Amino acid sequence: MPKPNYAFEKRQRELAKKKKQDEKDARKREARAAASPDTATDTAETGASLPDDPSAPGPRVHLRKPGA
Repeated sequence: MPKPNYAFEKRQRELAKKKKQDEKDARKREARAAASPDTATDTAETGASLPDDPSAPGPRVHLRKPGA
């Protein structure tokens, strides 16, 4: 009898979990876009463009530590 491939099963669970999370994030983005249609008109008026990749990191913000 062949032994079970636990690494494969774990990877499949991780992929399913990631897919489910991606779908949830997509639904949230759609809900936000539907809730605030003003953002598309604001950027068209100012000439600003939205980034093509929504998962791209934003600008880095460095905060000062108190007492330093």
